Amino acid sequence: MSGKIKYKEDWIEIKLEEACQILDNLRKPINAKERLKRTDGKKQSELFPYYGATGKVGYIDDYLTDGEYVLLGEDGAPFNDFRKNIAYIINGKTWVNNHAHILLSHFNNKFLCHYLNQFQYNEYVSGTTRLKLTQGKLKTIPVQIPPLPEQRAIVSKIETLFSELDSAIENLKTAQEQLKIYRQAVLKKAFEGELTKEWRKKQTDLPSADELLEQIKKEKEAHYEKQLKDWKQAVKKWEETGKKGKKPAKPKKLKELPPLAKEELKDLPKLPANFVWTRLGDLIWSVKDGPHYSPKYTEDGIPFISGRNIHPTGINFSDAKYISKELHNELSKRCKPELNDVLYTKGGTTGIARVNTYDIDFNVWVHVAVLKSVNSVYPFYLQHVLNSNHCYRQSQKYTHGVGNQDLGLTRMILITIPFCSLDEQTQIVQEIETRLSVADKMQETIAESIKKAEALRQSILKKAFEGRLLSEVEVNECKNAPDYEPAEKLLARIEQSRNKKIKAEKEIKKQNGKRKPKNKNK
Repeated sequence: MSGKIKYKEDWIEIKLEEACQILDNLRKPINAKERLKRTDGKKQSELFPYYGATGKVGYIDDYLTDGEYVLLGEDGAPFNDFRKNIAYIINGKTWVNNHAHILLSHFNNKFLCHYLNQFQYNEYVSGTTRLKLTQGKLKTIPVQIPPLPEQRAIVSKIETLFSELDSAIENLKTAQEQLKIYRQAVLKKAFEGELTKEWRKKQTDLPSADELLEQIKKEKEAHYEKQLKDWKQAVKKWEETGKKGKKPAKPKKLKELPPLAKEELKDLPKLPANFVWTRLGDLIWSVKDGPHYSPKYTEDGIPFISGRNIHPTGINFSDAKYISKELHNELSKRCKPELNDVLYTKGGTTGIARVNTYDIDFNVWVHVAVLKSVNSVYPFYLQHVLNSNHCYRQSQKYTHGVGNQDLGLTRMILITIPFCSLDEQTQIVQEIETRLSVADKMQETIAESIKKAEALRQSILKKAFEGRLLSEVEVNECKNAPDYEPAEKLLARIEQSRNKKIKAEKEIKKQNGKRKPKNKNK
């Protein structure tokens, strides 16, 4: 009973190895290939759960443990993330791999599990990228132990409070989903012309569908002619300076797309008279993506972003990687994001668009397309329409690949877009953003509430194991329980029982060793 200190009235603090059995000898790793071989062709009822550091990772055709145990991650567990559990309980016939410690409490498994999920592991884990809790350090973790009735009462109160929290978080997440539905409903009405119906009635000179298409066609031609002119000047300068370096590449004209066929138009929603269905490729004069390889990163320099950095509400530069100025200049010869370009994700998180409103140098990886629209297209209109369910479904239609899915540039430009005059685009964006700004504020409030609820979970656990969760009345009720006794006496009784068991086992082994083996030849 060495190392035990008085903690609170009738509580004691002991090392984890004194509070439970550590049964790591019952675990055994089996790789995924071997598990697949052993489970192939077998029914679910013939298999057993296979557990790892943070939960169930599959199934296997046999079991090594049978009963209730606490599993605590050894490596690969989120030791530094208070929002995630480090320990969890398993029941029944199971198999545990070597990424989790197997524990059996001498008192109450649920109490131990909750305790381990609030413990600060900073001084007990080692490693940099993958933290590890060795068995040696595991044994020394201090654990506060109250009397048994208090343990039960604390567990019951934690679970009641957690249940209420879970219900509140579920309601908040439902509200988040409803906001997503609302956003898409706003976008659907906007691009079917519903939000600007009254505005259109007051207009007298809106261009027809044919006039709109002719206008964007002329603008694309004008852009190409300007590129040709700039190229010729660059070639002339290159020749005048002795043809040093590579000859400037001749600009490529964006492929002219065939008009939408009647069959395609039949499957699209009906639009107001002054709208027209067209393809994304008709509304832009350039579409490029970043390098198709991972560049050499630097500690600082020019931000280099991927699809995960792009959100409808903005670009997250906080976790961007960095490349050198020289590499940025080289990559910019192919693709350079500029103000008012539309960034569109085309791999992993396919189908998220955002206008570049950042007046800073940055570059993009292969999974981000940079769209440069013609003057008749309002970039924020293009952003909102690409974020609509209609365009998302189109992006999925043209995405290919199994593991790393990708929306290629040549397929991306085939996405169908509802198009209208620049004046109406501006009006539509205003109507959308007026409505979505309210949704954005609600989203922020909900996200903050979820964050606070998660923090409250840890606060509940902290109070529980500081002896402050139960009221005075609840503690007195525990003291009136028939099995109430100070934790020190409880531990002494358990240790005495364990010592008797160990002594009995030794005696049996001793007696078995004294028995003479039978003479097989007799």
